[in-house]
Amino acid sequence: MELDIEIDDWPSGTDWAGLAERVALAAAEVESALGNPRLSASLLFTSDAEVHDLNREWRDKDKPTNVLSFPMLDREELLGLAPEGPPEMLGDLALAYETCANEALDKGVPLAEHAAHLIVHGLLHLAGHDHVDSDEQAEAMEALEIAALAKLGIADPYGDRN
Repeated sequence: MELDIEIDDWPSGTDWAGLAERVALAAAEVESALGNPRLSASLLFTSDAEVHDLNREWRDKDKPTNVLSFPMLDREELLGLAPEGPPEMLGDLALAYETCANEALDKGVPLAEHAAHLIVHGLLHLAGHDHVDSDEQAEAMEALEIAALAKLGIADPYGDRN
């Protein structure tokens, strides 16, 4: 998958684009539909204010959130997409810096690891996975996240639950 990455209002010193590329490869290893060479997605590393605006405009939620996903293909379209043909836009992701940084601090994990988790989470949403309708659905999505992150050497982000 090709990623179009824009980095606004995130600290320098970390190769956010390189991280996103590695995360996308790991996600494609656990969710083969993401490995289709025709796919592209955009990823915006931005501020809470920008994500707040996007969330209000497109989701009718007047607050920031850690990651927003805007799929452009439904699951059936994605699974039926042949590997040959013109490029197809999978969707858009936006990560909110302040929320992500605060969550990483609260969890006691490096920001890059938490951002990797949120990118995997967002890519899985773009691939048609969700976690809101049932516990089984949530567990299946979390298992894919855990597997992708393990490929990057990142510990299970859900491992501290009782």
